[in-house]
Amino acid sequence: MTLSKHVDAEKMESSLLKATRNKFNVAKTDRYLSSYNANVQIPKYSIPQDSTLPELVSQLLQSELTLDGNPTLNLASFVNTHIDPEAAALVASNLVKNLADNDEYPALLDIHQRCVSIISGLWHGNAHKAVGSATTGSSEAIMLGGLAMKKTWQNKRKAAGKDISNPNILMATCAQVALEKFARYFDVEDRLIPVCAESDHMIDVSKIRENVDENTIGIFVIVGSTFTGGFEPVKEISELLDTIQKETGIDVPIHVDGASGGFVAPFVFPDLEWDFRVPRVVSINTSGHKFGLVTAGLGWIIFRDAAYLPESLKFQLDYLGGIEETFTLNFSRPGFPVIHQYYNFLKLGRKGYTDVFKSCLQNARLLANCLDYSEYFTTVSNIHKPILGGVVSKDLGADEKFNPGLPVVSFRFSDEFVKEYPEIPQSIISQLLRAKGWIVPNYKLPPSESNIEILRVVVRDSVTLDLLDKLLSDIIDLTEKLIHSVQLIRNMEGKDVKQNTSDIYAILYSMASEGKVTIADIQKNFAAKDSHPSSGKPYRATC
Repeated sequence: MTLSKHVDAEKMESSLLKATRNKFNVAKTDRYLSSYNANVQIPKYSIPQDSTLPELVSQLLQSELTLDGNPTLNLASFVNTHIDPEAAALVASNLVKNLADNDEYPALLDIHQRCVSIISGLWHGNAHKAVGSATTGSSEAIMLGGLAMKKTWQNKRKAAGKDISNPNILMATCAQVALEKFARYFDVEDRLIPVCAESDHMIDVSKIRENVDENTIGIFVIVGSTFTGGFEPVKEISELLDTIQKETGIDVPIHVDGASGGFVAPFVFPDLEWDFRVPRVVSINTSGHKFGLVTAGLGWIIFRDAAYLPESLKFQLDYLGGIEETFTLNFSRPGFPVIHQYYNFLKLGRKGYTDVFKSCLQNARLLANCLDYSEYFTTVSNIHKPILGGVVSKDLGADEKFNPGLPVVSFRFSDEFVKEYPEIPQSIISQLLRAKGWIVPNYKLPPSESNIEILRVVVRDSVTLDLLDKLLSDIIDLTEKLIHSVQLIRNMEGKDVKQNTSDIYAILYSMASEGKVTIADIQKNFAAKDSHPSSGKPYRATC
């Protein structure tokens, strides 16, 4: 057995540098070589004593940041990572503008107001009544929407002389963590409604009634689940709450978490009633930096009417020169994301956004169908399934024929695969894909279905058909390699040590070569030699 020990690389580097520190010095003004590259450690957790030329610091940081992953291959994230050169130039020229300083930047304020009006219009808000604001993301927007519902509930209870000490809010167990943060941070009981396969792994509407009482401040309804991309049935939930109000007098408002779906639904599913067309919806949030196609971080919160935003939550400020009214958790924030959002609205227009999202959904449906066809996997998301059942339409772009949702493909090993190869953990697919540069997360469904693990791919507009083809090939190749590995191991029983060594080596080397060398080829090469096994290929490198 090999002895192992922990090696502290940083400590080792420091001790070695001490022995060589005075052997080679570099001038601080040297334009082509930094002393950090020679014999001085980079300060990581304390500020350095001396200054350094900006170009050298830039070179140093650029070098270190190359270790980050390729954002295009990060299929776990909903966040947009693409920016046009023209938009980048626009952002760069407005980088220092503070969105909070309305008096100094009136043009920026006008652009902000235009964006609020545009988004409100997309969600069928009343042009004369809707109010809203930019936020740093959907997390802040959700906090604001929840606070408005809580304060409205408190005001009604106080006016009726009733207790206000035990508010609760409803949400599905598939809710994004920001929704749970609201409940925990602002002392609201979090009543989690289970999800199930029958409800497409979203909120079980039949469980809502039993969780509603006079202390319920509202319900978060999710349009774009982070697990499967599905849309919860806003209109159906609203109609149920109408019935509950008629029977009990309890009025439960709806806040729609449209972090991702808030931009997709208006363009691809225009007839779906999930927004202010539903009377019980009082506020909606979305993320500009997701399917709004803005760089991080920008969110939006829109209220149906100023009446749903209690006056006690608004602040009037005048210490930046002018008088402004604000309702945000943050004050100073960069203005360039708002400019980028308005740029996208003007550049893409309704047709551009529609074309982008239709393309994403078409590619996602293709991936889902291919995974199902392989029989190794079963898709958990349902955007590729017809609304009324039956045979899937050949027209993968006919969005109205399919279940509404985000361009997200969630999938797992099929039951038949698990039965035949129980030794293969699904999580290894995620790990092996990571070795190829792809980031495809593997995680459990919410608590009520935590026995199910899923892999998830977010098909953003940067994920082209060619990339999807490569991804699918990698997934299938890795799966088949795992199958061959299991079969080899199963056949090891009764073999001699050399043969076992051959099989194990074949498995490991084939994986390390990313499938470029097959297991069968390695076994033949091993059998022909009595020495240590090798790939059979000469090492070729530059002199």
